[in-house]
Amino acid sequence: MFNAASVPSFSDFSTTFDSPLAGHGWTAEFEDLFSPLAEAGLVPGRIVRVDRGQCDVVLADAESGELRTVRADTRAVGDADMINCPCTGDWAAVDLAAEPMPSVAALLPRSTAIIRKVAGKRSDGQVLAANVDTVLIAASLAADPDLGRIERFLALAWESGAEPLVVLTKADLVDDADFIRADVEGIAPGVTVLVVSAETGEGIDVLRACTPGSTALVGQSGVGKSTLTNALAGAERMAVQATRSVDEKGRHTTTTRELIALPGGGVLIDTPGLREVGLYGGEGVAMAFADIEEFAEACRFQDCGHHTEPGCAVQAALADGTLPQRRMDSYLKLQRESEWIASRSDARLASARLKKWKSITKSVRASGRPVKR
Repeated sequence: MFNAASVPSFSDFSTTFDSPLAGHGWTAEFEDLFSPLAEAGLVPGRIVRVDRGQCDVVLADAESGELRTVRADTRAVGDADMINCPCTGDWAAVDLAAEPMPSVAALLPRSTAIIRKVAGKRSDGQVLAANVDTVLIAASLAADPDLGRIERFLALAWESGAEPLVVLTKADLVDDADFIRADVEGIAPGVTVLVVSAETGEGIDVLRACTPGSTALVGQSGVGKSTLTNALAGAERMAVQATRSVDEKGRHTTTTRELIALPGGGVLIDTPGLREVGLYGGEGVAMAFADIEEFAEACRFQDCGHHTEPGCAVQAALADGTLPQRRMDSYLKLQRESEWIASRSDARLASARLKKWKSITKSVRASGRPVKR
């Protein structure tokens, strides 16, 4: 119904666009995309949370123009595929006249989507949040940041189509925050790295200025995501549990993805802590390791495997210490994971095409017409 290539992001938003949903990222371009659905009597809204075949959707009241949240059935657009199913952040076309309750009749194409591989050995993908401009990766300074995990989150963020932003939380607990930030900046080429403390307010204003549109907050459990959400929202929107005295880590609090409106416009999607950060293929790894990709461009051979080939610029960078071995190992590991996912995805597509062809063949033969390939 719609062309995904024409879907705008919040950065395209003009402050002169007059809509109650503008603060949630609704734009004139979205309005144009939605016009055929509006003619059918449907109204636009953004999904706040999803739960068991239903969702909460924020939309504008037809009479007052004020925003309100309604509960809607999502079964009409439900999908067994966890990538295409309704997700927090989706823009939805809602049928308020449906019985016995309002229903989501259609979803607009996504401008961006954070997709990870599901936990375990399966190769299916799961969408975590949709239509975000920034992926805020939170890591705690209460313990030495796991650089390898941050690299995974960066690859996940770049692959989504949004801009990554790394935030080091709990700065009030350490004295060497700037030193740690320098280490993180070294594995995040082209990415802003901020140091903040929700306890003292350090860096919160800068962070707020860096997230004017739609932002998704991701990270492990216990890094202070809920506390950070409350600081940005200026209110206690998310429950927060006390940290463990042993390691100053927080406890798992957030259990569902939820979209929260921020003061002054923009929204934040808080997500549960991710124990596994499985990649789902694409160019995310190449963008997260742009420094290695840049070294590789100087290799003598275009198909250099960066092992024992002569004239390998990557091996030269490893030899002189310009490129740390740990980072190279991480790059190769994530690259292998992405290639594996890509091969499994191709296999699924081939299987789906074969299944479809068999169904068409069976139907044609039943009609008595000749089968043409």
